[in-house]
Amino acid sequence: MKDRIEINIENHIAHVEMIRADKMNALDGDMMDALIAAGESLQDNKDVRAIVLSGRGKAFCAGLDKSNFESMANPISGGGGDTDAAASDTGGKRRKLIERTNGVANRAQKTAWIWRELQAPVIMAAQGFALGGGFQIFMGADIRYAAPDTRFSIMEIRWGLVPDMGTTHVMARVAREDVVKELALTGRIFEAPEALAHGFLTRITDDPVAHALETAKYIAGRNPAAVRGIKRLFNEPADKFATDTLLLESALQDPIIGSAEQREAVMAELEGRPANYN
Repeated sequence: MKDRIEINIENHIAHVEMIRADKMNALDGDMMDALIAAGESLQDNKDVRAIVLSGRGKAFCAGLDKSNFESMANPISGGGGDTDAAASDTGGKRRKLIERTNGVANRAQKTAWIWRELQAPVIMAAQGFALGGGFQIFMGADIRYAAPDTRFSIMEIRWGLVPDMGTTHVMARVAREDVVKELALTGRIFEAPEALAHGFLTRITDDPVAHALETAKYIAGRNPAAVRGIKRLFNEPADKFATDTLLLESALQDPIIGSAEQREAVMAELEGRPANYN
């Protein structure tokens, strides 16, 4: 975890920072495992009253590592958010995403879902890019700040996939149904002002990390029991049917990954050409 995530805890605030700056904090297997481990390490830490999650360098998180998509072109080992998760006992074949390997989620979903499971409020602070899986992790927060020039995308369709990393139900709750569908079906990039207008952002700020830490400081000074209660009060109704949504994400994705159409989508994207679907 030490080469992917740093955690600093001070004055009841945990600052979790993705530190793979040279890769714009892209999600490879190690980053997924590190995010899950970071969340789990804070799960029962009663001393932590607020959490800030940010990405070091030019981007919050640019989505899945490109090597994941290149492997999707291989019909044997291809996979989505959980590309790296194929276990040795599967004979080299991709593990089905519908397998619940991390509680109610699979491994990729857990990277975003765990932040909603934590009792302490989680504030995301984004700059640069929050694309694909990075956007889904960002949507796992209770409060979301971003720099004015931050770019977002529900990008999975560009790779012939459905968004499947655990927070589609949050997107559908904070924004209008037609807006979420348009963004998911086109995969287009949109910037912070539009994200704010749709409800994906809490606030646009020139220094999102500093703003997040200041908000965390304010929250950490309040009654911890009340703070935890407020998060549960608003999250629990929203997440009531989330288990079904998590399963549906995986059930829809499993037959798509590795199909001829999905491999064509990947190859077209990598080669910069229009896709040819028969």
